[in-house]
Amino acid sequence: MTDTTRSDALLQRMMAFHPKIIDLTLDRVNRMLAALGHPEERVPPVIHIAGTNGKGSTQAMIRAGLEAAGKRVHAYTSPHLAWFHERIRLAGELISEDALSGLLDECIVANGGEEITFFEITTCAAFLAFSRVPADYTLLEVGLGGRLDATNVVTRPALSIITPVSIDHQQYLGETLAEIAGEKAGIIKRGVPCVVGPQTDEGLVVIETVAARLDAPLMVHGQHWHIGIERDRLIYQDENGLLDLPMPALRGPHQIQNAGAALAALRHLGMGEAACEAAMTRPIWPARMQRLMRGPLADSAPAVELWLDGGHNPAGGEAIATTLAQMPPRVTHAICGMLNTKDIGGYLRPFAPHLAQLHAVSIPGEANTLPAEVTAEAARTAGIAADVAPSVAAALAAITAAEPRARVLICGSLYLAGTILRENG
Repeated sequence: MTDTTRSDALLQRMMAFHPKIIDLTLDRVNRMLAALGHPEERVPPVIHIAGTNGKGSTQAMIRAGLEAAGKRVHAYTSPHLAWFHERIRLAGELISEDALSGLLDECIVANGGEEITFFEITTCAAFLAFSRVPADYTLLEVGLGGRLDATNVVTRPALSIITPVSIDHQQYLGETLAEIAGEKAGIIKRGVPCVVGPQTDEGLVVIETVAARLDAPLMVHGQHWHIGIERDRLIYQDENGLLDLPMPALRGPHQIQNAGAALAALRHLGMGEAACEAAMTRPIWPARMQRLMRGPLADSAPAVELWLDGGHNPAGGEAIATTLAQMPPRVTHAICGMLNTKDIGGYLRPFAPHLAQLHAVSIPGEANTLPAEVTAEAARTAGIAADVAPSVAAALAAITAAEPRARVLICGSLYLAGTILRENG
């Protein structure tokens, strides 16, 4: 990455524009977009993606498919891992430092010193960027929830997608799965088709009720499209026929359902089989069961099989554990650091049958990190042997000394994953 000093300083200023990191309402975003001349009304056709897990992976697959079909694609994701620039992709390329700094300056001036959250003002900057660069589609990932998320200002997207909904962020979205599903379903717009990934019965009822009220056609997993594996091939079927495709390049059984939603979206957009195959074979999505092969950390333990994953809620823990269960047998250790806002017990419990030991770390430079001692105690409560390490590197060194050929998973937080990618890429 080029020198990001200027954008880093502007982003740091923006962190002080509101006393809260999260404050869900659309009032400030609408005020800001009006001051900017409503760029959200001039972006290329939007594909809007909400859900608890799988949003980013699904978006990455759709982008790979569209780009293989020769389409120019904008993409907005959050949070970033190593650099903020990852959040804004313009016609296939990460936004440049000069372009980002200019947009942030423009947004600070337009905001006029009013209160606005960091996510809100940076989302407005993304809309401004997308409105100025020609493209065929804009892939827009919800930050949190859906109904009151800063991305939910596009009144007429081309397509909505809701990936699996589970319990997360209860302090903002509601205590029950039905309440959370209602927030996610807030991206459904009148008459706009919506692809729906696998859901619980409780969640699906809520989504179907909202869609019926808005006359929004649904394409629901298990009803309108089906996805499965036969003889190590991915088999997708809908009313347009059957696709026999390679397995997704993104690892883990949970990527099958994400692939299904991506394929349903691509088929709805009129993409052919070549685009659908590229969606399986070409996506890149860091820190989702990513094998680390290079960098100081990997080089320090050459015989270790080193993996990185940023999943951080109970559904994410289940997905990672299922992935581990399907991998060839190998002594497996985890190095785990989490935020204090997460359900650590729910995240760790699925790991118990698969880990020889967990090594707890605090996330460096993160004010909301869960202390390593608390993570270790939660692991023991979940039935996992655990100790505390001062850093990821120290934990890896201790594992390597005892088990030089172990499988090691660094996990628990996208913030930890970002630190690893920045320092050890």
